[in-house]
Amino acid sequence: MEKITWQTKHFKDLSIDEYWEILYLRTEIFVVEQDCPYQEVDKKDKVAFHLFATNDSGRVIATSRILPKGVSYDDISIGRVALKKEVRGKGIADEMMIETFKFIKTQFGNNPIRISAQQYLINFYGKHGFKQVGEGYLEDDIPHIEMVCN
Repeated sequence: MEKITWQTKHFKDLSIDEYWEILYLRTEIFVVEQDCPYQEVDKKDKVAFHLFATNDSGRVIATSRILPKGVSYDDISIGRVALKKEVRGKGIADEMMIETFKFIKTQFGNNPIRISAQQYLINFYGKHGFKQVGEGYLEDDIPHIEMVCN
């Protein structure tokens, strides 16, 4: 298996190429693969920390977006969690959650984390400590559920 390098940077610290790679992957997954035309790039990117993994050739293969309190929720939030199709099922998503939690703990301390999860990922997020709160809802015609990890 090739070497994976994890980095987390605030938007203002990303290079143009890094941000482009992150957006390319997110669009590939959320717009093209999930056939969901929506405004994938939003103003939250500018206040977010972006965690991403690169492979040996420098391509971004995984990413998540970490939002401080008060941006999406009163809690810290994780979103735009994406993984290249060809690397799924290899434990990289679990590794990404561990890296995301480590960064949040270092940057923000021990605080609840709130997410809007696609419903088919409830078990994945559940094994990382998230619990369902509230009822399901549609976001961009995709079933979602709010989840919190304390």
